[in-house]
Amino acid sequence: MTNLRSIKKNIYYLYIIKIAKWFNLTVPIIVLFFQDNNLSMKEVFILKAVYSIGIIVMEIPSGYVSDAWGRRKSLILGAILGCLGFVIYSLGAGFWFFLLAEITLGIGQSFISGSDSAMLYDSLNSMNRSDEYLKLESRTLSIGNFGEAIAGITAGVIASYSLHLPFIFQAFIASIAIPASLLLVRPENEQLLEGKGKFKEIIMIFKYSLIENKLLKWNIIMSSVIGCSTLSIAWFIQPYLKELNIGTVIIGIIWTLLNLTVGTVSLLSNKINDYLGNNKTCLLIVAFISISYMLIGRNQSIIGIGILFILYASRGVATPILKNNINILTESKIRATVLSIRNFFIRFIFAIITPCLGWYADEFSISSGIVISGMVFFILGFGALFRLFYYRRKIKSKVQKIKI
Repeated sequence: MTNLRSIKKNIYYLYIIKIAKWFNLTVPIIVLFFQDNNLSMKEVFILKAVYSIGIIVMEIPSGYVSDAWGRRKSLILGAILGCLGFVIYSLGAGFWFFLLAEITLGIGQSFISGSDSAMLYDSLNSMNRSDEYLKLESRTLSIGNFGEAIAGITAGVIASYSLHLPFIFQAFIASIAIPASLLLVRPENEQLLEGKGKFKEIIMIFKYSLIENKLLKWNIIMSSVIGCSTLSIAWFIQPYLKELNIGTVIIGIIWTLLNLTVGTVSLLSNKINDYLGNNKTCLLIVAFISISYMLIGRNQSIIGIGILFILYASRGVATPILKNNINILTESKIRATVLSIRNFFIRFIFAIITPCLGWYADEFSISSGIVISGMVFFILGFGALFRLFYYRRKIKSKVQKIKI
């Protein structure tokens, strides 16, 4: 019988893994680093596309590995690959070295994505504390965003000496996730899939999540749309602020403050959800994010920047709550795979929609591209939300009839 004290320590080890993942010194300077290594912008975008493809291709299989072989093993593999990717960046130079690094990082990220949330939920469930998941998921998100904000400032200082230094430092930071993942213990309530290695089980879980369980299906779709919207805005922020003639230093400060906003608000997400109820909270998440997009695009001024902070605050509420909604509906033995399906669809929707939105922004303006994005996410978000509410009412009605 696994010691409950050891299981409790899982939470702190997961915090360390989150810090190693989010305290990223390379993101603020990575394009400058590529240009310093004589890469064209075309090659830069190819590298980032390969990273996303690596995540998309491996997301669901890695979730299955986690469900079949255990969250701990998946997290150990992800931590090793995450460190190795930055080691490759530190030692090598040129497009092909960087391509290998991006593939390694993309695959490593896919093994951590989903497994960390599943490990947290199962650890709490083993201690009869599953009702605390939302609070702790909010806390891990907050830790991650605070780390990202601090890293943004630190990276600028280190990069002033050498653009290569942040990658060397990042390899050491990423390495701390390896001992943290090795120290994790398997929760008592963690259930693993039988018939290890059968690809058809992935198909069965996919079918169950997106066809058979309608409530789970629309939770995944709505969460994916919102996840895509919060991912997409990051690509618009810098050119939007540049159109306002804001300098690079101030842009960096705004970026840091935005991440601090997400981290701070996410700590309150469980209280907001308890106070408003999940239906009203989900409704406000979709409304605030999509309408904020449109208002930001229509206000090329300090007002637009203020609304940007509202959007990021909404992101801080959305991520832990929407993940929790999926966890509640999912069995332990398929939880990592289901969360990976969610992450897969976020990247998939992003890959389909954002090139079109980017083209529109190039043809007209960044502001108009942001407005159109808001319209798209408004339609997709509320479409998914209404279907979710429909199946919630349907299930509630059935339960009431059974009681009668």
